[in-house]
Amino acid sequence: MTDSETSRPDARRSPLDLLGVLAKADGELSETSRVVELYTMEGLLQIWWHGDPAARDVALMCGGAMAIGYRTPGDLTRCLLDTCAAADLALRNGAERFAILGHSFGGAVAIQAASTFPAHTAGIVTFATQSAGCEDAALIGSTPLLLLHGERDSILGPENSVMVQSIAGTGEVRTFPGTDHLMAEAADEIAEMTGTWVREKFAAHEAD
Repeated sequence: MTDSETSRPDARRSPLDLLGVLAKADGELSETSRVVELYTMEGLLQIWWHGDPAARDVALMCGGAMAIGYRTPGDLTRCLLDTCAAADLALRNGAERFAILGHSFGGAVAIQAASTFPAHTAGIVTFATQSAGCEDAALIGSTPLLLLHGERDSILGPENSVMVQSIAGTGEVRTFPGTDHLMAEAADEIAEMTGTWVREKFAAHEAD
């Protein structure tokens, strides 16, 4: 098979099937967290779970290009498959709705993952997202989109979030003064804002 056949989700095979998992290890780290390790011919995928693994409402967190967990960090196609495999696993465990969150490179992963699971995606939140990889953002349709960006981002300026909003044709951009790429300067405000927004979107999606 070609790379595209083995790394892009499609309607015929599930993301977990596409991974070609050779072995799986599931370890409990604490009462509220565990790690699932999926061994494939193309590397190890680690899925970190926090909270009830059978939860109906699930937040998928997509890290940046150097994030631990991806099989090939920085490879958008493979990282998309890794994220979709995590979503697939959650669905098999009883999940009904996703909020997909992504930082930097992970913003593009989140946008693409949302278009893969449109019926299950309650909302998307990006943090200091890149615009590369978001060329098909319009495919998210009417899915709620919140784009958060630091006004002093020295790696990816806030114009990237504005561009993604324009491509998607939807979404809200919120910027934070004095905040750089990691957004640590506004961490508490962002955490509270994100939590409130995600809970609202889960409730609205359930009502639909």
